[in-house]
Amino acid sequence: MSTKLQFLLTFPEKIRHQYLSGIQEAFPNLEIQMADHYSKITPFIEEAEVLLTFGPMMSEEVLQNAKRLRWVQALGSGVDGILDRPSLRSDVLITNMYGIHGVPVSEAALMSMLALARNVSWSIKNQIEKKWNRSIAPSVLHGKTVVILGVGIIACALAPKCQALGMNVIGVSSAVRTVEGFNQILPKEQLHQAVQAADYLVLLTPYSAQTHHLVNQEVLTNMKKSAFLINLARGGVVDEAALFNSLQNKHIAGAALDVFQEEPLPSEHPFWSMDNVFVTPHLGGFYDEYVDHALPILIHNIQQYLKNDFSAMKNIVRLPQ
Repeated sequence: MSTKLQFLLTFPEKIRHQYLSGIQEAFPNLEIQMADHYSKITPFIEEAEVLLTFGPMMSEEVLQNAKRLRWVQALGSGVDGILDRPSLRSDVLITNMYGIHGVPVSEAALMSMLALARNVSWSIKNQIEKKWNRSIAPSVLHGKTVVILGVGIIACALAPKCQALGMNVIGVSSAVRTVEGFNQILPKEQLHQAVQAADYLVLLTPYSAQTHHLVNQEVLTNMKKSAFLINLARGGVVDEAALFNSLQNKHIAGAALDVFQEEPLPSEHPFWSMDNVFVTPHLGGFYDEYVDHALPILIHNIQQYLKNDFSAMKNIVRLPQ
């Protein structure tokens, strides 16, 4: 019996085809099924050994029906929505796509900071209304302080870019060490003190039970009224009710939000219409060459899986128990 592999990708057809054709070309003998929504994944998932997906695209229904599942390959770096599922069996291998997000997410962070500093949302509104309005002066990043919560691959790509723009860079991490590009790294226990210096607070920490609502009302209250929050981590890292309150009452100047507690962000959510919020639809790590960088990792891992050599696979998050 050939190995059956299931893709679950809520993406446009062109992107789904890139993944599918890349794996089919490398492994012509695999049985591969592509679904664009979890409601369309049965009955093939009942026989699939391998599932390739993103955590936010998952549901309990998928894992409940995956009776023969042996391996889940997360197509992003985050495994929330996969590893924290009650229906995930302990004998299922979990791998992720760690290591390919440094360039796109660091550039997304710079874009967000510049968009807030230059009042891009306000300028777009004026363009739509055909108004020549110069009543608000943009600010610059030079001389400002950016506090980066989470010092991993993405932060290490972002920090020197910020320094090149003349910014002071402070990292906040559970592992305090010297890292190129950072002027200073503080322990996570000093987050409340660190944010007092921030002109920009950039969130890049992974989501877990330990980081759930790590940025809460107390953290937001400690920020300057002129400061901005940028969330490129996960929605659950921020207490969104506290953030809404801080934005509405101008306790902080604004926010650029790419990730949310509920995705897609509901159309009635107030973040959409707030004049001090810049919203993007979870695009931080997504870019036109993403699949090209993901496929070599997928092909390597499938090769090792077919040899039953789990230890040689890349980006192992959890081995079968």
